[in-house]
Order: sequence, then C-alpha cells, then structure tokens
Amino acid sequence: MPSALFVVSEEGYWGEECIEPLTTLTDAGVDIEVATPSGSPPVIDERSVDPEEVGEETAERCMSVHENDERLNDPTPIAQVDAGDYDAVVFPGGHGTEWDVNQDRDARRLLRDAVAHEDGKAMVVCHAVGILAFTRESTGDFLVDGRSVTGFPNEWEEGIVDDNGRMPDGRKLPYWVEDEVKAAGGEWDAELDEDTSVTVDGDLVTARGPPSSAEAARTLLEELGVEQPA
Repeated sequence: MPSALFVVSEEGYWGEECIEPLTTLTDAGVDIEVATPSGSPPVIDERSVDPEEVGEETAERCMSVHENDERLNDPTPIAQVDAGDYDAVVFPGGHGTEWDVNQDRDARRLLRDAVAHEDGKAMVVCHAVGILAFTRESTGDFLVDGRSVTGFPNEWEEGIVDDNGRMPDGRKLPYWVEDEVKAAGGEWDAELDEDTSVTVDGDLVTARGPPSSAEAARTLLEELGVEQPA
C-alpha cells in the first residue's frame, strides 16, 4: 500500500487544499499520516469554511473532516518523521503556511528529501509553494531553481491584502509566494487563463490554489502509479 505524509499548518491551512487531497488519496487506498510543526492539531483558516466564501457544501464537508478525522486531530511533530518512510509528502496550502511550514527547517528537510529520494514524490499546493523559495538542495542551490512550477499568484494576492499588506485578520503578510519563488529561480506559470493549474516537474507536483486541489491529488496518484477509484 502506498503511503503519504501530509505536512499541515498550525497557523491556518485552507480547508479544500488539505481535505480534497486527503480524501482523494484515502479513497484510492493510500495510507496517510499527518504531521504539523509542533505536533499540535492543525488550524483551519476560518475563511475556508465560511459558506459565503466557499459555498455551503464545501464549507460543511471541510469542517466535518477537520473536526472528525483522527489523523488531523492526532498529528506527529515534523521533526520526528522522515520523507524516506513515505512514497509522497504533501504540503497543503493556506496563508498560514507562510508563518510556520514554509519557514520550518524540518519541513524544508522533508521536501528536499522527498524530491531527492529515488522513488519519492512531493506535492505542494497554493501558498505552501512558498517553501520552494527557502529550500536548498545538498549542493546549496535552491531546489526550485530551473523547475517549472505553479502556485498562488500575485494577481490574486492583490485582491486579499490591503494597501499595507495586511490580511483580513490583521496580520501582515510576510512575503508574496510568486515573488519569492521567482527570485529563487523558479520558472513560474500560474496559468491564469485556465480554471485549474497543476504542474509536474520531475518528482515535484505543484498546484495553484483551491480549485486545483482535486486535480493535483489525481495527478499525484498517477505519478505514484496508483489506480484511481471509478
């Protein structure tokens, strides 16, 4: 049975970007473990379960899984896990990742090792793509340098933060994903003319945002050679 490690934010993950891949991979028979930076249960971004923001069906589904899934409620500290023990490491997005996962040395280790491992895969979604701007390979080069990637675009960020770079909850967004990934050498294309955007470059799968989550999960299953339920 294939396995995957989900590295989820304690500062606010986006519901659909975690729940959609989590349930899609589970339905395909993938054995999943959840880890967070400190080992505390992940926190869901309230906007991602607001019916007025995402629709009633998505809000209810995400909140139900968030509250009742044992894996989400009993995570492992990321310092205690190794990428080599899993077939894939998944990084769900959400603005919260900018304050913890993307800056965490162990999270970066997991990403680096997953991509470097002969049979490993990594899937990174939305704002979590920012981790690519801070992860270096053993050579010292940025992992994203020269790789084709997608992620949360500046054009969308402009519609969320105010003129002072503050989020709706008042926090100052520390950086914009597109800017940082490009600065680290990533070949960025968020495919803004498309409904979804998922990019595969070697063992790395990246996804633009919530609507791309399901496609990203199916793409990861294809990369793992896992037959998907009809």
